[in-house]
Amino acid sequence: MKPLLISHPACFLHRNSAGHPERPARIEAALIGARSWGGEVDEREAAFATKADLALVHDPAYVDAIEEFCGEGGGELDPDTGAVPGTWEAACRAAGAGLVAVEAIQAGASPVAFLAVRPPGHHAHRARALGFCIFNNIAITTERLVIEGARVAIVDYDVHHGDGTQDTFGSRSDVLYVSLHEYPFYPGSGWLEEVGHGQGHGRTVNVPLPPGTAGDAIELAFQRIVVPVVGEFAPDWVLVSAGYDGHRADPLADWVLEADDYGRMARHLSRFDVPVVYFLEGGYEYDAIVSSVASTIRGAAGTEFPAPTGTSPPAAMEMVRTSAVQAALHWSSVQAG
Repeated sequence: MKPLLISHPACFLHRNSAGHPERPARIEAALIGARSWGGEVDEREAAFATKADLALVHDPAYVDAIEEFCGEGGGELDPDTGAVPGTWEAACRAAGAGLVAVEAIQAGASPVAFLAVRPPGHHAHRARALGFCIFNNIAITTERLVIEGARVAIVDYDVHHGDGTQDTFGSRSDVLYVSLHEYPFYPGSGWLEEVGHGQGHGRTVNVPLPPGTAGDAIELAFQRIVVPVVGEFAPDWVLVSAGYDGHRADPLADWVLEADDYGRMARHLSRFDVPVVYFLEGGYEYDAIVSSVASTIRGAAGTEFPAPTGTSPPAAMEMVRTSAVQAALHWSSVQAG
């Protein structure tokens, strides 16, 4: 396998405030990790998403306001999210990377792609930047695929809940959103009883896990919830919000995952025999990003990993079981016992 690796130099141009953890070096770390997975990669540049692409998810007035804001020098979009003149191109390239991946895969490239782009996206709402995110990259790609008639499963293992993505697709039956995240934690959403609404009732599956969660609880959640639900949904594509801020070395969260835990998740997702596209979300410790991205691609390529070595607190294992009970109300493949 020669996985796609999609990035663009413009992603280095985006800047937040001095000392901000979401910094350009994250892209360097992700690229090093992807190139060191143990095989070749098919490197391509992210396209510049058009305003029509962005409007698949975002209010056109919001898109215009972001362009104008960056053009006038930038500043603070919210207390956590900054912008500079180079942010406009970086954000448009980050949003366009998934579209390049889809086109390449449809043309016969590897069915696995990793997108080393920034700013990240899963907190971005229709008309609001939030939590380091400006445009919702994974949602834009999802919407493009759905327009083409595809069923899309989004799996989000960033340690922060993807509130923007959940909000975008919460009423949709053609998109599945499954999230494993720390709770209670920023941004405050993602409780297990948030299951979607209207036609999307049951299509949102949240697995909120406490501080101290390690690889054993993540593995149990994948076995009992993620794999059965995604399999029952039967997607044409799996898109992944790949946040590496659950790593034990990350400064912004309280999980204690290892690089192999990310590889194990990727190995699970590789078994559905559909294209899988990984969107870089969080992750703020350089070496942890390098090792975790490399592990992700190895898992996506079929590498088997040993059993998890980390031990979660009892509350984490119990929350997996509680989340399974909730998921079983909507998915016959999930065992509630």
